[in-house]
Amino acid sequence: MHLTAPATGQVEAKPRRDADGMAVASFILGLLGLLVLNLFLGPVAIVLAGVSLWRGTSRRGRACLGLALGVADLVVLFVTMQFTDTVSWSL
Repeated sequence: MHLTAPATGQVEAKPRRDADGMAVASFILGLLGLLVLNLFLGPVAIVLAGVSLWRGTSRRGRACLGLALGVADLVVLFVTMQFTDTVSWSL
């Protein structure tokens, strides 16, 4: 006697939707990181993009842009640290 219903194909939809959300979040955080808090938002964008790519997002381009923007955040921070001898920068 089985007390539960057999699994359907609906179980796979939630992880892909989560991965799509992470791809969009990495893009937005990477973009914001170019303006403010790049020491924090850059690595978060990189991690979110990596996890969403690993989970097989359907928004692969947005995840790659989030990854590139996260790396750009850290590059901008490093370059400005070399020129201003501080850990932060402002426009």
